Amino acid sequence: MLRTEGLEHGVDEARKAAEAGEIPVVMSGDGLVGQVGGILAETDATMGIVPGGRGNDLARVLGIPADPAGAVAVLADGNTKQIDVGVVNGRRFLCVASCGFDSDANRIANEARLVKGNLVYAYAAIRALIAWRPAKFTVVLDETKTIEFEGYSVAAGNSRAFGGGMFIAPHAELDDGLLDVVTVSDVSKLRYLKGLPRAFKGNHLENEEVTERRAATVEISADRDFAVYADGEHLTDLPATLGVLPGALRVVAPPGPLVDPPS
Repeated sequence: MLRTEGLEHGVDEARKAAEAGEIPVVMSGDGLVGQVGGILAETDATMGIVPGGRGNDLARVLGIPADPAGAVAVLADGNTKQIDVGVVNGRRFLCVASCGFDSDANRIANEARLVKGNLVYAYAAIRALIAWRPAKFTVVLDETKTIEFEGYSVAAGNSRAFGGGMFIAPHAELDDGLLDVVTVSDVSKLRYLKGLPRAFKGNHLENEEVTERRAATVEISADRDFAVYADGEHLTDLPATLGVLPGALRVVAPPGPLVDPPS
């Protein structure tokens, strides 16, 4: 077991382990899991996961238990899955890439020091909402369909969840070669705030301001600058072009379908 000193160190050690024929096991949150998965993608390496962060959303969707003993039991069982890897402006990710309101909320969550655990996401959302003003987004799907709207955010899900259990893209599959694109158009701040808890059960899609589409490539731009966050990390900035590396990563995970949102 090696205690890493940061993302770069963790990625470097995982690469060395894979080159030595070992299975790198990441005990961390989605940030390090996503970065390690990105560098192992399109190789013969297998990645193991023991949830150890605030969100742990990839592990949640794959059905890897949150407790270390359960996660280690999954590793011992040795079942693997081939999953897709998302790409945004050349940077790889595993869960969800998002921008707009999510950019502000992610920044606040990452800067928070006094608020711990999953509460940091609720805290960040409220802080971001106070200062929020609508943005105008342009989204191009598969180079053919253009969507223009004013509102809150665009999220492109390779996986289903982000933000500590928010199933923003509840129908996403990790092996279909597609991104589930979820947009939220403009509504009052009060309505938006009331709708946030619905995302934890995936039924926010029932709200008329929320749309879900599916595409292999996505281009996103906006009328002002936004950071693009994925796996909890600031990977790039708008404008952004997103795609998928189909079946590019092998992970140790329980057999069976992906986990659905809680009912």
